Amino acid sequence: MPVNPELQGRVFAPTAPYLVGREKIREFARAVFATSPLNHDPEAARAAGYSDIVAPPTFPVVVQEATLQQLLAEPDGGIDFSRVVHGEQRFSYTRAIVAGDELTATLAVSSIKTLGGNAMVTAESTIVDQTGAHVVTATSTLVVRGDE
Repeated sequence: MPVNPELQGRVFAPTAPYLVGREKIREFARAVFATSPLNHDPEAARAAGYSDIVAPPTFPVVVQEATLQQLLAEPDGGIDFSRVVHGEQRFSYTRAIVAGDELTATLAVSSIKTLGGNAMVTAESTIVDQTGAHVVTATSTLVVRGDE
């Protein structure tokens, strides 16, 4: 089944809140070779004006993953995960993510295009903190390979 074009414009329910912990930030920083003291040392982060250690810029993928699972599980979506390749990732920040943030994400499918038998699904995960203030929007383009 091809990707359902009616997914475009669909907005999913917000995810369960994700509590950003220091160790999660440190683990992620190590995984992406982020060596800034801001990502590891609370004192360095506070000296730079943050309330706690700062997540590396690509950390929102951890929170976004739950929204993409919603999309992939959509019964009428027509997205076969075995045929998905991650095509592009972007982030648009209002502020940095810091340890102690409680983040919730809401996914909206912003575009579906067909190119050479493949579908390109662009989805935006709007991530807000515990007060409802925008923190970052993570935009992913998934390429769903067509039948061979």
